[in-house]
Amino acid sequence: MPKKEAIHTSALSPEYALLGLLAESPAHGYELHQVLAADLGQVWHLSLSHTYNILNRLETQGYIAGSLQEQEKLPARRLFHLTEAGRERFETWLGSTSGSSVRSVRLEFLTRLYFARRLDPPRARALIEAQISETRRGLERLHKLQESVPVGQHINRLGLELRIRQLESILEWLEGCRQLVDEAPI
Repeated sequence: MPKKEAIHTSALSPEYALLGLLAESPAHGYELHQVLAADLGQVWHLSLSHTYNILNRLETQGYIAGSLQEQEKLPARRLFHLTEAGRERFETWLGSTSGSSVRSVRLEFLTRLYFARRLDPPRARALIEAQISETRRGLERLHKLQESVPVGQHINRLGLELRIRQLESILEWLEGCRQLVDEAPI
């Protein structure tokens, strides 16, 4: 069994998308890259070589395992599948909440929502509700912070105003997500 490296990966990493795809079924690296590009291409922008680098790291860490498959008249290719440790890591990530920044919502929340809808549709609605709550908490924190910034600090106040408006926009967008999940088939 490969030795697990002590590397912490951010929840904002595309590795969770790859783990999620492998939670559905074993696949080859190229297939994983194609599905990621087709289904989450507006969320994650990965080159094929980056996809393979992540797969190699996940295999080294023991979250996935690959086996060589011979092909007639073509080079052999590796079929990857999720290990039990990889499944646990993915499930833990899928069950956690995203932060309230624009980046975490765009990358992490959307990726979680994608897999929740595919693997456990009732979980998708709960995920949206949790994100709405988290975003409201983030908005409250920003409003309190804004109150503490001296009136003369114009740039700091403008920066906070921008972040507040972004979170307000995200809350409105999350309402649309709620409707989509309730109405649209997978």
